[in-house]
Amino acid sequence: MARSEARVTVVMPTYNEAANLPGMAEAVLGLPLDGLRLKIVDDSSPDGTGRIAEELAERYNRDGRTRMSVLHRTEKDGLGRAYTAGMSAALDEGAEYVVQMDADGSHPVEAVPRMLQAALDSGAGLVVGSRYVEGGSLDEEWGAHRVLLSRFANRYARAILGTDIQDITAGFNLWSARTLRDVGLASLDSAGYSFQVELKYRAVRAGHAAVEVPIRFTERTEGESKMTLRTQLESAVLPLRLRLKRY
Repeated sequence: MARSEARVTVVMPTYNEAANLPGMAEAVLGLPLDGLRLKIVDDSSPDGTGRIAEELAERYNRDGRTRMSVLHRTEKDGLGRAYTAGMSAALDEGAEYVVQMDADGSHPVEAVPRMLQAALDSGAGLVVGSRYVEGGSLDEEWGAHRVLLSRFANRYARAILGTDIQDITAGFNLWSARTLRDVGLASLDSAGYSFQVELKYRAVRAGHAAVEVPIRFTERTEGESKMTLRTQLESAVLPLRLRLKRY
């Protein structure tokens, strides 16, 4: 069993996730990990997600124990920037491990203890919740074109960057505090989804080991995807930029 008292903070960026957040908070804070906290990073959602997050934090923070906190940002400038803010805050608050997790329910909450156990057993600085290792899978509701695009994006990035990580574009990851400090979150260039690739690449280049744990990635049930043409273009260009910079 994973060390339940390990200080783990799940960082969850939100933008218009009012319908999903209550269920996600309940699932995350219901995990059998005594040292777990949930940090919501809300980009001034017009649907009231930030207000709902504060109400949930008030409900879960009892007896002088902080289990959930909310970081409100006034500018919506990309998923990468939101994660950087939330992860940096988690480190400042003493987290030993930081988990990246989407608020839309696509990442299996129950996999977090397995990912923590993998980090503790292997000493790896990064554990990837992977769709593309043996045992991993994608929701059947994904269309063939989305599956092909996702697999191509991974193979493309892996080929250019020369990495063995099978799911380098994955957004469900567990990081050790040491790895994040070594990488230097404030120095990351990526603002959007390509943040996922840059952070993994720079961690491996800095000498930190990565392991992959199979997960089932499901389709969101509420709300709309935040993926835009601009973020897709950024993701396509980033591997070339990283290779040229040779971090």
